[in-house]
This record gives sequence, structure tokens and C-alpha cells, in this order.
Amino acid sequence: MTEIRFVDTTIRDGNQSLWANNARTKWILPIAKYLDQGGFEAIELSPIDGRKSVRELKEDPWARIRMVSELITETPLRTVAGRFRPFDVTPDSMYYLYIERMFANGIRQTRISEEWNQYEGWKRKVDVSKAVGMQPLINLIFSVSPRHTDEYYAERARQALSLDPFRIVLKDPGGLLTPDRMKTIVPAIQAIVGEKHLELHTHCTTGLGPLVALEGIKLGIRTINTGIPPLADGSGNPSVFNVASNARALGYTPVFNEEAARVVSEHFSAVAQREHMPVGKAKEYDAAQFEHQVPGGMISNLRHQLKLVGLEHKLEDSLVEATQVRADFGYPVMVTPLSQFVGSQAAINVIIGERYKEVTDQTIHYALGRWGGEEAINAMDQNARDKILNRRRAKELQGWEPPEPTLEELRSEYGGLGLTDEELLLRFMIGQDEIDIMKASNTRYDGYPLRAEQSLVSLVRELTKRTDRNHISVQSGDMSITLKKSEG
Repeated sequence: MTEIRFVDTTIRDGNQSLWANNARTKWILPIAKYLDQGGFEAIELSPIDGRKSVRELKEDPWARIRMVSELITETPLRTVAGRFRPFDVTPDSMYYLYIERMFANGIRQTRISEEWNQYEGWKRKVDVSKAVGMQPLINLIFSVSPRHTDEYYAERARQALSLDPFRIVLKDPGGLLTPDRMKTIVPAIQAIVGEKHLELHTHCTTGLGPLVALEGIKLGIRTINTGIPPLADGSGNPSVFNVASNARALGYTPVFNEEAARVVSEHFSAVAQREHMPVGKAKEYDAAQFEHQVPGGMISNLRHQLKLVGLEHKLEDSLVEATQVRADFGYPVMVTPLSQFVGSQAAINVIIGERYKEVTDQTIHYALGRWGGEEAINAMDQNARDKILNRRRAKELQGWEPPEPTLEELRSEYGGLGLTDEELLLRFMIGQDEIDIMKASNTRYDGYPLRAEQSLVSLVRELTKRTDRNHISVQSGDMSITLKKSEG
């Protein structure tokens, strides 16, 4: 029987899509060895996110990578490498250092995104990945629009294949693929890819993710990206248990260690309950998602922007406006940073009450071609583009060129020769003050028990390690326990 294999996305995409990247390192470390025993082809780990890790969680993201890579030794660790700073142009020297340091700290594969599916962007990143020893995978990012035809994806697959990546991934970040569309787009791509391995990465945002994964299997895709509940379904990736069960029912042989995955599932379910984190659930079909295509995380961000000005009730209007803005922008793929550009501009249009009366600098840069080049300019509605550029700020930005400092210049600017490469990258991303606050917090990365160990005995054991309390009381129902530090 044909074997179906899986790439695990629990602690990367599941964490991002369902927990807004709020998973703490100490929640992940106890189950790392079980993920390693899961029989997955790769395990995805989040890229460096200084704003979330350093600023909000007060954690060193490099420490997470190092500690997880020390525990996961049998399965390749994979990350996603789009832009190092998603909303800014990253100097080539800094991007190279970032990928090199990811490899040095234990990451072996990188899934490369280029928001316009453009050859030039892929090539630069593939070349860097290969130069440092990383296996590059190229994402063909799926979208729905008059531009994104099967012929479009076949041609982009041909361009991607010419770069000789480790694999090609059909990536569907918005959950927009349908079983019917799979029947035409997958054969079109496979006709180009040939013997090169094709993976499927889809989301459950519209409720169709599990069906799309099953259709991919029927069409010959042998590796599916899945998560482990509770960090699966919802706006995340399909559950490995669901996809495996359905594949088995159709006569395929899913290859993964279900017992190890169950331990991971039980652990994160306990974490979700204890830490009040959301649980991924199967979603009902949502046809509106195909119109505005705003990712789930962006919808919450739009709601927050509107709430700040007392217009939270205008959320639906903003989603409708996002549909028009995306059309005006030439139907960009709704991934970071383009989805944020579209969503933010839509919210501004609704708040102001007039389309493009006020625009962001990112919108101006977009109209100038700095996020997609001539392809983006030619695809735009030219009347909308003229309105965006017909202002003083656009003329000020027209002559701007992204700086390309050398690594030596950046090191001098951000701290001198004694600075580690990892901290240099963090300073470039977020600044020194936030890093100092993170270091002063003395965040612990250990001490979080596995689900099976979360008993009263384990709790008492952990409480006795506390040095900042002399007296601790624990009460559950009619039972209470008091711990008091002896004077000696």
C-alpha cells in the first residue's frame, strides 16, 4: 500500500495560527522528544520573532531553537524563511547572517516564501540557504483571483524547479483550496515538477482543509503538513489524526507514531486548559473567506484597529473594503506583509469614509513597485495607483532606495565586535532596550511538567523549589496542603 508521510507543524503553524505565537518554550521542551519519536519527515519550528518572543514573552528566541534542537536529534528541524523583518526591506548581509545562524543553531530545512511567487526573490533566498548548508523548499503560494490560474502556477513551478530546491510546496495560507480546484491545479504542477517531491500545506480556515488534504493524497501527493490537536484545525493545519484515519480508510498507509503524537496532544490539551489558551476546532464552511481572503490573524488585528477609534462595528465593512482594495492592488497573495498592507488600508478607508484619501507609507511603497516590482505595478488598477501617488508624501518617497550596509557596518552600528551574531540580529530586529528588559526578567525555560506528571505530587515537588516564598498553601475542594520553610 502507498505510504503517506507527514511534516509536523504543531509548534510552528499551530502556535502561530491558534495561539498567536504565545506558546512558551517551557511548554514545548517536555514534549520535544515525543515529537522526535513521531516519525515525521520534518518538524517545523517558528522563525525568530523578536517582537513577540522578546517584547511580550520576555524569552530569547535563540535559546528556544538551541534547546529544542538538542532534544530533537532524529528528525530534521525546519523553519519558514520569508523576510527577516516582515514589513521592512532586509539588507542582504543581514539575511545571510540570519540563515547562517539558524543553521548553526540546529535548523536543517527552510521553507522559502516570496509573496509574489517571483523567481528573483526565490533565487536570492535559495542561494543563501544552499551556501550555508540548508535544504531549501520553495513555496508556491496559492491564491484565488483572475490572475492565479492553473497556467500561472505551472509556469511558477517551472521557474521554481529551475532553482533545484530540495522540495516544492503547494502552500495555501488562507485555506482557499477546494477539492475541485485540487483536481486541476495539482496535475498542472505535477506535470512540471515530475520526480521532484511535492508537499501540501493547507489551512482549515474555510472548513475544507481535511478534504483538500485527502484530495491531495488521491492525486499523488505523498507528504502532508499537519498539526497535532489542540494545535490543529480552526485556522491552523489539518489534524494528523484525522488525515491519517481518512487516508487509512482509503487504503493508504499513514506513516507516523500515533502513540507519541497522543502524548503531545494530551500535553498541549492540558497546557491549553491550565493556561487558558484556545483549542482548535473544526470550522464550518465560510464562503466569505474567498472574497476578502483576509487571514484569521489579520481579522483580529482589523478588529483591534477599529476598536481604537470606536468603530469596531465596522469590521464587516472593512472586510468588504478589503475585497476592493485587493482588487485595486492587483490581487496580491494575502500573505505577510501584503495581507497587512491590504487590511490596514481597508480599515483606513472605512475610518476616513473615502477611499485612498489617507494612505500608509507601505501603500505608497507598494504603488511604487517596491513590493513586487513591475509585476505589482502592472497588475494594479491604474486609477487607484494614480490616486495613491498623487500626494506630496509619494514624491518624497519616490527617490528612496533601501540601504545595503555591510555586516561590518551593521555590527559597528548595533554594538561592536564583542557582540554575538545572534544578539546582533535581535538588536537589528527590535532594539537594545527590549533585549535588556528580556534579560533582566530571568525567564525560566524549564519546570513545566508533562501532562502525565501534572499531579499533586508533581505540584508539591515544584513548589518546594521556589526560593521566593516562605509559606505556600494549596487548596482543592475540601483538601488543603500547607508548605512552610523551616527556619534552619
